[in-house]
Amino acid sequence: MNNKDIKILLVEDDSFLLSMYSTKFEMENFKVVIAEDGEKGWKLASKENPDIILLDIKLPKMDGFEVLKKLKSNKDTLNIPVILLTNLSQKEDKDKGEELGADDYLVKAHFMPSEVVSKIKELVEKKQTEG
Repeated sequence: MNNKDIKILLVEDDSFLLSMYSTKFEMENFKVVIAEDGEKGWKLASKENPDIILLDIKLPKMDGFEVLKKLKSNKDTLNIPVILLTNLSQKEDKDKGEELGADDYLVKAHFMPSEVVSKIKELVEKKQTEG
C-alpha cells in the first residue's frame, strides 16, 4: 500500500504540534485529517474511517482516554489502530492506554516526528499483513 492511500486522523489540541505533525505526514504523502478536541476527533473517526489514529490524551471537551474507550466500543471504529501521542509519561497512564486498547503509546518528548512516522508505517504494515 502506498502512503497516499493511508489516512491518518490526528487529534491534538496544541496548534504548533498539530501543524508540525500534519506537515510531516503530508510530506510523507499521507492523507491527514485533523481535530483539535476529543469530541471532534471521535466524530471524525466515525465519519472518515481513517487507517490509523494519533490521539493526544489531554484534550478539551473529551480526553483521549474517553475517545479511545468510545472508539474501541464501537463496531465501526473498533479495528482502527490507535497510537496515543502524549506528554503523559506515567506508567499508570501507559497501562490505562493499553488496557483501553491503544496499539502504541508514544511520549512526545521522547520521539522525533520522523520516528512517529516510522511507527505509523510499521503499524499499518503489520495491520495489512494480519489481513
